[in-house]
Amino acid sequence: MVSEPTLNEAIENIYASLHSDNEEIDRHIAELKAAMAREGAKVAVFDPARLAQSNRAGRKTMQAYFRQRGVSVKFSGS
Repeated sequence: MVSEPTLNEAIENIYASLHSDNEEIDRHIAELKAAMAREGAKVAVFDPARLAQSNRAGRKTMQAYFRQRGVSVKFSGS
């Protein structure tokens, strides 16, 4: 049986996916959403310095994409 990722593991998987041309991003977002539910988190926090596109437009695009999939995103330092 494969264990489900923790919130931190799910966020790390998102970073890896973003740096691999969004490979399997929707699966990783679904895992993140499940981990957030298990751990009672309302918002996923990402470090903008670790994003593939850390400019404002890239962050807004990421927030919108994740929001469409039911995940609220904010960035550390903002």
